[in-house]
Amino acid sequence: MSHKIGITACSNPMHPSFSADLARLCQILRELGFDPVLSPCLYDNGSGFSGTGAERADAFMNLYCDPEITDIFDVSGGDMANEVLPYLDFSVIAASSKRFWGYSDLTTIVNAVTTATGNESMLYQVRNLLYDHSTEQITLFQNAFSGQSPSLFDLPCTFLQGDHMEGVMIGGNIRCFLKLAGTDFQPDFRGKILLLEAMGGGVPQMVTFLSQLKMMHAFEQINGILLGTFSQMERDQLTPDMPQLVRQAAGPDLPIARTPYIGHGTDAHAAVIGKFYQISSD
Repeated sequence: MSHKIGITACSNPMHPSFSADLARLCQILRELGFDPVLSPCLYDNGSGFSGTGAERADAFMNLYCDPEITDIFDVSGGDMANEVLPYLDFSVIAASSKRFWGYSDLTTIVNAVTTATGNESMLYQVRNLLYDHSTEQITLFQNAFSGQSPSLFDLPCTFLQGDHMEGVMIGGNIRCFLKLAGTDFQPDFRGKILLLEAMGGGVPQMVTFLSQLKMMHAFEQINGILLGTFSQMERDQLTPDMPQLVRQAAGPDLPIARTPYIGHGTDAHAAVIGKFYQISSD
């Protein structure tokens, strides 16, 4: 028997050309035993938005209020997800067993949900089921939901500094995570593992992001940093590279590890924001 899942877009509107991909994604999900329920706020309504912040939040909350929906997947990205945060009913979200899945700009909502409610959220883009690693991603996804294997959540990594870190995971896209600075949704850094990744941005952008984290005293409070991929930095082979920049900003004593399985690659796995992790070099 299929169970219902929500599909929404809290960030930038999807281009009409995405409709074919969305139809294919829904077909894949149906074949896996899911019944996708689509938000009315997915595509550009002619204004450059799929709805106001309040309208997108209302569509999101309607998915949370449907008792048959078990998981909510955001297929968007871009810049505007934080616009919905003031309109979300976190008491409803806190009382729900639903899991929210999103990545990139949805880093804001993923971390806000965990900060405001204590519920875990998933840093993952369900559109990975469509692309060049589709076969592997579908298998990982199906096995995760069937309980056959949790490999979708495996984050093999290499330590760049230190050999162990443990703590509750926070973070995601570095640019988007910093949108929460100074808000009610900024996570408490104390004792956490800070996950960082990025698609765009060169050395100057990474320096400014890391400088802001340093001035927020993040590196003094966290237990470690887990780096994902930094697409533009790696593609253009920019120097200093991200590990060098992070070591300079965080200092020589903070454990730092790196995984190729978190980021904007279509082979990315899922990180659980709000989950306690123990990561060791052995």
